Amino acid sequence: MMKRALWQGLVAGGVGAVVMTLGEKAEQNVTGRPDSHVPARVLERLTGLPEGSGGRSLPLNQVMHFGQAALLGVLRSAMSLAGVRGPVASAQFTVVRLTCDQILENATGVGAPPATWPRGELLWDVVHKTVYAFATGLVADALAARGGPGPGQLHAARRPGRHGDVGPVSRDASFGR
Repeated sequence: MMKRALWQGLVAGGVGAVVMTLGEKAEQNVTGRPDSHVPARVLERLTGLPEGSGGRSLPLNQVMHFGQAALLGVLRSAMSLAGVRGPVASAQFTVVRLTCDQILENATGVGAPPATWPRGELLWDVVHKTVYAFATGLVADALAARGGPGPGQLHAARRPGRHGDVGPVSRDASFGR
């Protein structure tokens, strides 16, 4: 499963990053909001590169932007391969994506807690990361579905360790057995 999660996740996360970037560029054309150089600054601090690398800012931004998206796509792919799929899984993954950003940005001292951001910046960040998470989820779910059962199709006989008497209680289950 891990080999599939790796290649499918890199593909899904890459597609999610492209969709998110297209959405960001469209939004910036309408709102006039400038590009963020936070990804480049985070990468500089993580790697020990000199900060404010001048002309390297755009390439570093792209490496961090697409690299982080692709790597996180592996997690979303693992979710899909484990049967955790659909819109609810993508909503859960949105939180993971936003959390990962905050950990990296705040641990390196580049970012600030979202509660301190201007509301417009916070809104656009959440919107774009949600687009990423759902686009990544669609691709990860589609790739995972090609190779096996999905939610509701898992059968205990095909899944060692799963037992019919473990998990949510059905309406007609009797207690006290």
